[in-house]
Amino acid sequence: MSEFKHKHSLGQNFLKDRKVLIKIIDSVDVAENDLIIEIGPGQGALTKYLKLFHAHLRCYEIDERVRKYLDGFVDAKTEIVYKDFLSVNLDEELKNLTYNNLYIIANLPYYITTPILEKIINSKVDVLAMVLMVQNEVALRLAAKPGCKDYGALTVYLSYFYDVDRLFVVNKTSFDPVPKVDSAVIKLTKKKDIKLANNEEYFFNLVRNAFAMKRKNLRNNLKNYNLDKIEEVLKKYNLSLQDRAESVSLECFIDLANTLSK
Repeated sequence: MSEFKHKHSLGQNFLKDRKVLIKIIDSVDVAENDLIIEIGPGQGALTKYLKLFHAHLRCYEIDERVRKYLDGFVDAKTEIVYKDFLSVNLDEELKNLTYNNLYIIANLPYYITTPILEKIINSKVDVLAMVLMVQNEVALRLAAKPGCKDYGALTVYLSYFYDVDRLFVVNKTSFDPVPKVDSAVIKLTKKKDIKLANNEEYFFNLVRNAFAMKRKNLRNNLKNYNLDKIEEVLKKYNLSLQDRAESVSLECFIDLANTLSK
């Protein structure tokens, strides 16, 4: 690996710890007729273990310099796509593929973690589960519960669709080159029973506005909404307009959105 010039601009920190790689694939149960999408396979350290599932495997890699590492994995069930994942139309790329369940497993570049998650959700592809390596600080935020300082709009956004679990922390020395911070592996499992908002666009806008200024309370952040109706809903959850958005559960946000959008 030392001969390869990693591009800082691409967030290239390649996972090299075999024990961590095994823990990642042990965290998900993939069958041979399923499809795995890997984002940013790099030199193929994780790809090698994903092949053990004998499932359909589609890897998106932006850096064509790693062809010499990845092209050897290509076979009837494995495809390496040299594209920027953020520029891909997932719905179009997957519509002609035949598979049972879809999994996304990846060591994500820190700087585009949020755009990748938003792209996957906005694409509306039916992902059964995602197992992702992210910066530990981000993992804490994504898996946070109401009342925690790490709880934010993205937490609510993800929890609307998925159960989010922070599985384990990965020491920064498990990567080459060594990043400045530790990472963590999170698992996002599609919710079986989703309580839907009557108007999802209204719901997501409400959540964004509620967290617009994290240090301000709900009365200030939601001053352009009907505060009387908001207060009425909050009382059911033992909350008030003096509370901050970090205290509001997903269920309460959905209730607020449904009440206000009537």
